[in-house]
Amino acid sequence: MAWLQLRIRTPHQRVEMVEDLLFAHQAVSVTLEDAADQPLLEPGPGETPIWDDVEVVGLFIAEDTDPDILRASLDAQLPGKCGQVQFEDLPERDWVRAWMDRFQPMRFGERLWIVPSHLAPPDPTAVNLLLDPGLAFGTGTHPTTALCLQWLDAHPPKNLRVLDYGAGSGVLAVATAKLGAREVSAIDNDPQAVTASHDNATRNQVTIAAGLPDSLAATEVFDVVLANILASILIQLAPTLTAHCKVGGRLVLSGILVDQADDVMAAFPNFEFAPIAQQEDWVRLDAMRLR
Repeated sequence: MAWLQLRIRTPHQRVEMVEDLLFAHQAVSVTLEDAADQPLLEPGPGETPIWDDVEVVGLFIAEDTDPDILRASLDAQLPGKCGQVQFEDLPERDWVRAWMDRFQPMRFGERLWIVPSHLAPPDPTAVNLLLDPGLAFGTGTHPTTALCLQWLDAHPPKNLRVLDYGAGSGVLAVATAKLGAREVSAIDNDPQAVTASHDNATRNQVTIAAGLPDSLAATEVFDVVLANILASILIQLAPTLTAHCKVGGRLVLSGILVDQADDVMAAFPNFEFAPIAQQEDWVRLDAMRLR
């Protein structure tokens, strides 16, 4: 079977309209790509990030699709609202295999790995997290997540109580459980993130308590509090994160750009911060609660 691929550039406000139109013309799949090399930040709770300029890519069965009709329909229904439409003929291929081949095992620190579930772990004796891209943000590929995983590898929370606030896919929560944490809570205000955290914990045969913010008692305190969100959200959440970190406990914050670090640290006056860790334009803050 031969395939026809369509690419069209559009502002993010028009993405849903273009998607609907392509599916109305029997697109087999529609994917979104960055059209302007714009980095996406870690989303705030409940947010779904998208680029300002998006390239919408539609895949069609070639023998069932007339490019001229499709182009005319786009021109008629979206006049002047999208960029140039490009068509490309694609040969038959195993699309599932092609998708799976994009994701390879990743190592964080000395012994912590994220391994797609269809692959064998490179080091069976390591701490291996089985994790596939799915419903929620966070597969370890972003520097902010990588920085947190590296910290966990260097400071395994064995027999400790850990809170992952703004858990996303639950990757940090699952990692702490695999590294020997006694209890792990994964909190997010997006129900999809809660579902993803539960699913990833089950896949990795560990137990975590995943839930919405109101499932966390205000008086609960933890030995380690992790929060990989955004600098502005971390500042807003500073009283909450402080309250849940016990005196002498560790606080690990990420989702912070280099020039935002001082503002975030200023929001946590009860903590003594270790030297900043940096990867690309992102930093991780690690602190101990003093009082």
